[in-house]
Amino acid sequence: MPPWLLKLARFWIHKVNPRIASLIATIGTVGLFVCLLILYVLAQMSEEVLEQEAFSFDHAILLWIHQFANPGLDAVMLNITRLGNPPIVVFIGAIILAVLWGRRNYQEAKIFLLNGLGGTILSYGLKLVFSKPRPQLWNSPISETSYSYPSGHALGAIVLYGFLGYLLATTYPKYARVFYGIATILIVFIGLSRLYLGVHWPTDIIAGYGVGFLWTNVCITLLKLQKHG
Repeated sequence: MPPWLLKLARFWIHKVNPRIASLIATIGTVGLFVCLLILYVLAQMSEEVLEQEAFSFDHAILLWIHQFANPGLDAVMLNITRLGNPPIVVFIGAIILAVLWGRRNYQEAKIFLLNGLGGTILSYGLKLVFSKPRPQLWNSPISETSYSYPSGHALGAIVLYGFLGYLLATTYPKYARVFYGIATILIVFIGLSRLYLGVHWPTDIIAGYGVGFLWTNVCITLLKLQKHG
């Protein structure tokens, strides 16, 4: 075996392979497969968005949802969507960060901050990259001026409420299903509210969920590696 190849093999065995094994053990085989699948779907969908291809189901789903619109439901959806508005998200995030730091959960606090800052950068950065216009199928009760893809509300909902659900579930494992259930309901309904209000296409919501899920899992994995590494 050539010396350079022997060095490469040793580097893989002693440096790379243990890190990959640790990563797979932390995420789990199923979790790794899910992340790769989401990454593939996002890549395919984002390629179409960059090429300015239209998704026929985007219009169909929005128009189907709009047929259920009424003043009472408008008020409900407006209140739900506020839970994903940047001022509310920042306010809730600041409280969580203060609680974590006050309880000396420094690792959790640092990763929580990283999760939030990274999610914000991804949201605004990807919107600028794709520059996809928002839907204009009817007069929405709210006005949005930023680009559409991916949905910042969907992404932010997973980053904030998904990560918070994980922290609470690991702190109080007896009630893990309750915390994950509440987080899932919040995330789903925030995304649904954006569709109901007509300010996002379904593909925007799917992309926001996908990016938010991947980034949040990266942060959770970093936290696990720090705590158990």
